Amino acid sequence: MNQTIHDIISRRSIRKFRPDPVPEEMLNQVIEAGLYAASGKNHQSAVILAITDSAMIRQLSETNRQIWGKPEGVDPFFGAPAVLVVLDKADWRNRVYDGSLVMGNLMLAAHSLGLGSCWVHRAKEEFEQPEWQEFLHSIGLEGEYEGIGHCVIGWPDGELPGPLPRKEDRVFWLK
Repeated sequence: MNQTIHDIISRRSIRKFRPDPVPEEMLNQVIEAGLYAASGKNHQSAVILAITDSAMIRQLSETNRQIWGKPEGVDPFFGAPAVLVVLDKADWRNRVYDGSLVMGNLMLAAHSLGLGSCWVHRAKEEFEQPEWQEFLHSIGLEGEYEGIGHCVIGWPDGELPGPLPRKEDRVFWLK
């Protein structure tokens, strides 16, 4: 089987990570793969916040937990030592589609390097909050950005889960 297809079929969401940091060179490879995602009209407006600062990850995780409505102590980022937040310009009509392709590339690239990843939602709600919009402006992102997703990344803690059976009756051939 082709390696790319194998990686697509064998990738799984990881929800428990070891605390060991991910080498920056590996994160750069994952990020580069994300930046090469297809985008409508080759707009390339999706941006990635690469966060490895543990205090910043905890702050973002806490905001995410509150939005999710989970009790204190729940970590929506599963202890991941790196979080790649994908955002896109709020006024770009293809923002969700383009950002989703970036997310997919990030997760597949991480898997191909032996890393685990998981798409964590609620980035839209986080970055609608004035303090997080202000944060984006403080790091040089001008204009309004919408959060698409968090790609949490790290070394899996435990065995990789196996595939679940695929649902039937999802392909309709028209010959």
